[in-house]
Amino acid sequence: MENKKELRTWLDDYNLDHPLVIGGPCSAETEEQVLKIAHQLKDSDATVLRAGIWKPRTRPGNFEGVGALGLKWLQKAKEETGMKIATEVASPHHVELALEHGVDILWIGARSTVSPFIVQDIAEACRGIDNPVLVKNPINPDLSLWLGAVERFYTCDVKNLGVIHRGFSTYEKTKYRNIPEWQIPIDLQNRFPDLPLILDPSHIAGNRELIFELSQTALDLNFDGLIVESHFDPDNAWSDAAQQVTPDALIQIMHDLKIRKVVGEDEAYKNELNKLRTKINIADNQLIEILAKRMKTSEEIGRVKSKQNVAILQSKRWNEILGRMILEGEENGLSEEFILRIYKAIHQESINHQETVAKMQNA
Repeated sequence: MENKKELRTWLDDYNLDHPLVIGGPCSAETEEQVLKIAHQLKDSDATVLRAGIWKPRTRPGNFEGVGALGLKWLQKAKEETGMKIATEVASPHHVELALEHGVDILWIGARSTVSPFIVQDIAEACRGIDNPVLVKNPINPDLSLWLGAVERFYTCDVKNLGVIHRGFSTYEKTKYRNIPEWQIPIDLQNRFPDLPLILDPSHIAGNRELIFELSQTALDLNFDGLIVESHFDPDNAWSDAAQQVTPDALIQIMHDLKIRKVVGEDEAYKNELNKLRTKINIADNQLIEILAKRMKTSEEIGRVKSKQNVAILQSKRWNEILGRMILEGEENGLSEEFILRIYKAIHQESINHQETVAKMQNA
């Protein structure tokens, strides 16, 4: 994507003195519900009202949105409050209807982003529009697929683009509905620093108690905004009840969030930071050396196994290592989730090294 500065223009045009906040219900349920939430949010830092009109569900039979009727409710909320309005679109027909009803911001859901065919169809329907289009990450942690979806809109002359980080699906049980995998949006941010990056803490959390924590992390990582699901009666919402907060709670969250400076100018701060970063660099170098030594030992183990015609994977031994490292990690202030991810990667790399040794000996 060339001329990347164009990508931030729409966000700059909002003239905000704070990160962009998009708030509103997961689903538009009734006209009364949409208008009530809009009026409760209109004087807050939430400048955009969101609501799902068409709701792609994992399984049929669940509430799948009120359809085009809900666009009239969003349009009325916009007229009464002056807020901009946003909704998800999943087909060219959705795009057409949303634009006809004055929707200001369109977003592409995670289930759509996984399919280049669907994304291309929607991008063609959006060709040349000035409305911002926000692309959620695909449900699987694939940065290339995410960027590919953005590029399809860019090549269709949609220049007001942004991305939404909503976490990634996993079969592992964690405290999150969708794991954040922060490194992926950080990599995207480093490659395209002028592409606005927005966090969807609701879908990452799946639990309203985690919304603030995730939102603060996003601001600490220089995200440009938040899209948060909000309902005046979240426990009785027609979809995703557990992850929605009340408008009052959202306003309080926005009040409590700390916006960090991108850089510090104080000389004492810079000196202290440089000292600590030097320590990090030294520790990183030591980590690489230790990992390299571990892999050399794994190769030696691989040679011993190969000579005795023993299988590479030893599940009992692996489980013993994992259990011991989890306990060691906890004693040193490291979470079980972190230890699991690190040691699974180390274990896989060890297997790769042992397989290489076995192939060489059997050649």
